[in-house]
Amino acid sequence: MIYKEFQDLKLSALGMGTMRLPLIDGRDEQVDEEKAAEIIDAALKGGINYFDTAWGYHGGNSELVMGRILEKYPRESFYLATKFPGYDLANMSKAEEIFEKQLEKCRVEYFDFYLFHNVCEMNIDAYLDKKYGIDEYLVKQRENGRIRHLGFSAHGSYDVMKRFLESYGSHMEFCQLQINYIDWNFQDAKRKVELLKEYGIPVWVMEPLRGGKLASLSDADEKVLKELRPKEKIPAWAFRFLQSLPEVKMILSGMSSLEQLKENMKTFEDEKPLSDAEMKKLLDIADHMINGVPCTACHYCTSHCPSGIDIPAMLKLYNEHVFTGGGFLAPMTIQSLPEEKRPSACAGCRSCEAVCPQQIKISEVLADFVEKLKS
Repeated sequence: MIYKEFQDLKLSALGMGTMRLPLIDGRDEQVDEEKAAEIIDAALKGGINYFDTAWGYHGGNSELVMGRILEKYPRESFYLATKFPGYDLANMSKAEEIFEKQLEKCRVEYFDFYLFHNVCEMNIDAYLDKKYGIDEYLVKQRENGRIRHLGFSAHGSYDVMKRFLESYGSHMEFCQLQINYIDWNFQDAKRKVELLKEYGIPVWVMEPLRGGKLASLSDADEKVLKELRPKEKIPAWAFRFLQSLPEVKMILSGMSSLEQLKENMKTFEDEKPLSDAEMKKLLDIADHMINGVPCTACHYCTSHCPSGIDIPAMLKLYNEHVFTGGGFLAPMTIQSLPEEKRPSACAGCRSCEAVCPQQIKISEVLADFVEKLKS
């Protein structure tokens, strides 16, 4: 395992995200705890020492599961990160209440890393509003040793990040960004990294495989990469891209099976950054891949949908339907669902859009889906 120095710590360059733990019957809130424990045990034995959870992952159950599993190990053997759930504006006045509950759920006395979660357009004003005192409270918890390192994650624009940093940059020790070779240009990740460099803030990476989309490519794109590195597996290219960025200290991957874990740990046995020519080829591939709705299946939207629609599943089907120019798969799948769970059940209330990290106009996409299914 490669390790990266962060202040006085040595962090495994590969960290485990716990937004995509193994499930029972495919239900996001039903974590298969036995399988999750097996994965986490193998991760620790393989040298991974960083685990990232959050208040809302798996319908609030990720922190609970991680607490039960990790309490079996010496506290000094792992670093645990979680986040204040500012993606929901109803939480803004509850920083203390939520923080205390998180310590209880995770069964720890302190968090090694704690983040303002999902700084973006819909919550930046609230995050910066002094009446909530979120920054003041979290800085105090750091002073008291209940938070060892304080940072933030961001899905918002460059301008939103800049506003946040202008107010709280002196308090921030790290920033977690969605970075992969698709989003390097598509979501302005390159420019955001440059902004963080101005503040001397190291980078944590989320969504390195873009919700699994970079785990496999078209036959033509795979052929291009195989010619450059015949022995390199396709998912490894996403990690090699990130290993080429000196600002990156931590790469989080949501590994939901032992097979994924073992494959990723093998990739992180050594660093093999890309050459200039390899980087150009990879970014060329990214340019022509961008043709769908950029959903990462984080499931924030589903908790705010009054109709209970499985929005990530619908957006995945939409992308497939658009990419193939029709076909039978999407209509067949939609027809198998109860009418109240189909795209046509969308009430257009836009509650889902208020919490979408990718800022997808979900109601418009679902309406377009309905029209496309008619044709």
